[in-house]
Amino acid sequence: MPRRKLIAESTKKSPEGGEALQGLFKKISLKSTADAVRVKPISTNSLRRKKNMRSKFFLIAGLLIVLSMILGACQPAPAPEPETIVQTVIVEGTPQTVIVTATPEPVEEVEEMKAITLNFGPGDIPTLDPSLGTDTTSIQIAVETFVGLTRLHEVTNAVEPGMATEWSSVVNEDGTETITFKLREGISWVRYNGNEVEQVLDEEGNPRMVTANDFYYGILRTLEPETASGYAYVLGMTMKGANDYNNGDTDDPATVGVEVIDDYTIALTFIEPAAYNPAIAGMWIAYAEPSWIIEERGDKWTETGFFQSYGPYTLKEWIHDSYITLVANPFWPGIESAPTPKIQEVTWLMLDASPAMAEYESGNTESVAVPLADMDRVKADPELSAQLVVAPDFCTYYYGFNTSAPVVNDVRVRRALSMAIDRQSLIDNVLKGGQEPAQWFSRPGLAGAPTMETHPDLGIKSDPAAAVAELQSYLDEMGTTAAELDLTLMFNTSEGHRKIAEAIQQMWKDTLGVDVKLVNQEWKVYLDTIKGADTPQIYRLGWCLDYPDANNFIRENFAPNGSANPFTDGKPSGGVFYENDAFNELLLEAAREQDPVQRVELYAQAEEILVVEDAVIAPIYWYTRNTLTKPYLTRTFSTGGQEYIEKWDVDMSAKP
Repeated sequence: MPRRKLIAESTKKSPEGGEALQGLFKKISLKSTADAVRVKPISTNSLRRKKNMRSKFFLIAGLLIVLSMILGACQPAPAPEPETIVQTVIVEGTPQTVIVTATPEPVEEVEEMKAITLNFGPGDIPTLDPSLGTDTTSIQIAVETFVGLTRLHEVTNAVEPGMATEWSSVVNEDGTETITFKLREGISWVRYNGNEVEQVLDEEGNPRMVTANDFYYGILRTLEPETASGYAYVLGMTMKGANDYNNGDTDDPATVGVEVIDDYTIALTFIEPAAYNPAIAGMWIAYAEPSWIIEERGDKWTETGFFQSYGPYTLKEWIHDSYITLVANPFWPGIESAPTPKIQEVTWLMLDASPAMAEYESGNTESVAVPLADMDRVKADPELSAQLVVAPDFCTYYYGFNTSAPVVNDVRVRRALSMAIDRQSLIDNVLKGGQEPAQWFSRPGLAGAPTMETHPDLGIKSDPAAAVAELQSYLDEMGTTAAELDLTLMFNTSEGHRKIAEAIQQMWKDTLGVDVKLVNQEWKVYLDTIKGADTPQIYRLGWCLDYPDANNFIRENFAPNGSANPFTDGKPSGGVFYENDAFNELLLEAAREQDPVQRVELYAQAEEILVVEDAVIAPIYWYTRNTLTKPYLTRTFSTGGQEYIEKWDVDMSAKP
């Protein structure tokens, strides 16, 4: 990709050019010839008068030429002082003094535009449509270009006001919970018109403001079966009437728990009271959406030139498979959870780890994830190690099993493969970034999630002997050998994922004698594959929090119709195909439980079923973020997966 110039160029002409010089001369104060030269009237003949006047003309003209040369050679200072030039002129033989005061016109100093370049990783962004986002890259763009009713703090994950300034809750007689949100007024929809960000106008030529009706439209559109939102299940599990509407059991939007009270008040009704309901209300699948452009452009509304949003940034340019650039929204008023951006432009490249690292070391990007291959070198380098930040991250890296696929449809094989993974060795010898071995799925630190302090023996651990015994039991029953097993592991294209897969492939070979084929696909294609009819036997995924509760991890992924467990009419349609009544009941009970200690125990029991008894997944590690950042970039480090770039700043004067 050719280098793009991110520094704004001034369209003003040089102060040394002709137009500036003419403007400068307009400031010269000569008043009148009589005042400036002070020549007494003389009585002489006409010829002599003409001669003297001609001499006077050339002397004054000469003065102006000298003056222009002097001023033209001067560089404009930040606060120019008046310049006095004294010139002696002889008129009719009498020495006279001409005093000319010239004040150079101040030249407006153009502030250099603040712009940074980051990297998303290889592969195009699947979508910019909030209703359709299911991956971290799509969601990252959504949280920068839109703002939900609520917003999570990037470090503490506490729920903060977003587009809603306040909200109140009431528990209804039927046990549901209604939360009423009051919206901010005066927030306009915007678009980038090719030159600048402008407000979107309605049919009468007035700026379109974000209203409760826009949130109503966004929520209902997410739930429409025709939208095919991969995240609609979150609302389906929690919002009154949402599941039936999403499944097509009813087409009456009045049955869904969303009601517009007035232009700036909206009420959402949830199936049951829960501490995480306000956080769900702030997710991207519940953002306000621009109905007019969506209805006009269809799925093309997210392309360059059509995209409309209202958050701290909006889309400037999206060159598919190459880069995407967001530009600051000058109409965004700034709030505590989403302040006015200090950085005017943010560009994300779409490079693999090694090229991205090379761009960083060449000074072409401001922050980058450290590739596994470079971790030792970075730690040993004095300059790079000083730029390294290791931060916690509420994410889990895991391998999923398609439980309806041959070989891995037997729990003994799944359990053997999981126990044969030496997670600590993987961290020490491949990852090297302070990650933690994952014995279960929900990241410790989430509300309701078990911790190593309270549940040290919970979940799956490396146990080579037990792994061999499990697999041998299966082989004996099937009358086959480990070498004859046909197994494939698929992952999305990435140097890091490949290194992890190759290390685990070798562990399976050394411990179990199993040869597992490795296949990789570009990210967008990969997502379609694992969600489709040809889900591989074993596949890589990661999960980062949407809101800080174990419900978001284990229930919203592995309960029926969950993100990693979709099925239709009892047939797999992608991801794992798994259903266990005892597991599902534990998740429902934990969601309703108000006692925090009891919630942890219920989720712990569910985790044991998921990763040991049924071995539906092989949790591998809990993330940390190993990031290099240039010293001239001031940034935050999110623990929830998405960054808030509007809280960052860059010192362009310190940038090489």
